Amino acid sequence: MPKQTFAAVILAAGKGTRMKSALPKVMHPLAGQPMLSYVVAAVTKLKPERTIVVIGREMDDVAAVVLPNATAIQDPPRGTGDAVLAARASLKGFMGDVLVVFGDTPFLTSATMRKMIAARRKQARGKAPAVVVLGMRPDDPGAYGRLVTAGDGSLEAIVEYRDASPAQRRIGLVNSGVMAIDGRYLFKLLDRVGTDNAQGECYLTDIIGIARAEGLGCAVVEGANEELLGINSRAQLAEAEGIVQGRLRAAAMAGGVTMLDPASVSLSFDTRLGRDVVIEPNVFFGPRVRVADNVTIKGFSHIEETTIDSGATIGPYARLRPGAAIGAGAHIGNFVEVKKSEIEPGAKVNHLTYIGDARVGRAANIGAGTITCNYDGFTKSHTDIGAGAFIGSNSSLVAPVKVGEGAVVGAGSVITHDVPADALGVTRAPQRDVAGWAARNRKAKQRAKAGNGSIKATKSKASTSKKRARQVSRPGAPTTSRGTS
Repeated sequence: MPKQTFAAVILAAGKGTRMKSALPKVMHPLAGQPMLSYVVAAVTKLKPERTIVVIGREMDDVAAVVLPNATAIQDPPRGTGDAVLAARASLKGFMGDVLVVFGDTPFLTSATMRKMIAARRKQARGKAPAVVVLGMRPDDPGAYGRLVTAGDGSLEAIVEYRDASPAQRRIGLVNSGVMAIDGRYLFKLLDRVGTDNAQGECYLTDIIGIARAEGLGCAVVEGANEELLGINSRAQLAEAEGIVQGRLRAAAMAGGVTMLDPASVSLSFDTRLGRDVVIEPNVFFGPRVRVADNVTIKGFSHIEETTIDSGATIGPYARLRPGAAIGAGAHIGNFVEVKKSEIEPGAKVNHLTYIGDARVGRAANIGAGTITCNYDGFTKSHTDIGAGAFIGSNSSLVAPVKVGEGAVVGAGSVITHDVPADALGVTRAPQRDVAGWAARNRKAKQRAKAGNGSIKATKSKASTSKKRARQVSRPGAPTTSRGTS
């Protein structure tokens, strides 16, 4: 950027009534991050002297997301011009350029904003425009305001669709709402904007007509349609999510990741994937996931706030919850859940297992159906499984408990005390065999089944006899079961 200063005003006070949500519109996430955060990041990249985010009353969550940037309160909301006026105190004494953008346009790039500021400063015939508007040419201009330009390309007016003539409605260049404005004139122009309209609001777009009447120049910069996609509904949010996911997948594959079915993989904005990672279909990545090189993640796995070291294999149907750390070459298999636990290199947790608040030592083997009983309804306790230990299938380790290195826990055990290194821990009751019991049981069941059959046959015969007796007793009743024809 040139050394001239600029400030950014991000409008984020809208409630988003069409979203049908208690959550402010700009807080709805894209790839796990509020859409507003994308706008703030793009603005911050340009290093503005000041950034002010205009929010509504009781939007403390929005204010927290944009820290350390300043916020200004628009209460009540009375249009886009009124929103910029809410930032007046934060811009006191500022005479540089003011870039006005919207918190619900997450794809607006730093390059386009830089282009707008450059256009605002560009002089033609010794004079730079006071206002630059970002326009676009959508396939269906719909009800967007039309940008009316002069023969030299300067902006003459913004005409709202409802006020446009048939000829103006045929104009394909429409208003995005984003503007770059000379700070020396911004509030002078806004102070002259009235509210004589159907909504009784102060519209930022009205400064174009006022500036032209004052002899100030106005210009247009065109942006890409996708870049200016605004999000006002759940359907548009889903469309935007698809765009973000497409970009994230493309970047991952360009970096050396193999995706067998990219469209079925969902990434987070901060997912980090190493080279030669293979991701099978239907895998979900939540925030704060780090995956090293040569990892295989099998289908239908769900991973969040987890680190996975090189050569590990995850899934299928694995769930890695916050705090999971999977060591190099470890195996996490089907229907295994790991939460806040360290699985050390080479360890295997292959089937139907829950590991929570635990350490599984190097090269330990955890049998199917094992659980660490980490919660007693009040507190969570730790389970420590030593290197090379073997935990038999269907075992419960009641925390706090420690299984020493090389120890073996017998299948089906409930371990409530520490197992020393290289020891066998087992709590199964002694097996008792009753000779001949199975044969006797089968014969008893067969006799009972045969007896039930005889009783049913007798009851059926008696029922038929009673039915025939009733038919004979009725006057005029036929003497056979056949009907008439």
